[in-house]
Amino acid sequence: MALQCELCQKKPTSGNNVSHANNKTRRVFNPNIQTVRAIVSGVHKRIRVCTRCLRSGLVKKAV
Repeated sequence: MALQCELCQKKPTSGNNVSHANNKTRRVFNPNIQTVRAIVSGVHKRIRVCTRCLRSGLVKKAV
């Protein structure tokens, strides 16, 4: 899947757009996915991770 974090498996979720008149239409909440060069099992790889994983230090970035 294109919009999925490779570490935490976070994916798009669905919800509603709600107008001032309280009309509801369906929408999609996409995770903030970034492509990052990281060290995975000793090898430099490009992985797609969410910004929450980047911020919390789950990704060891390659220099």
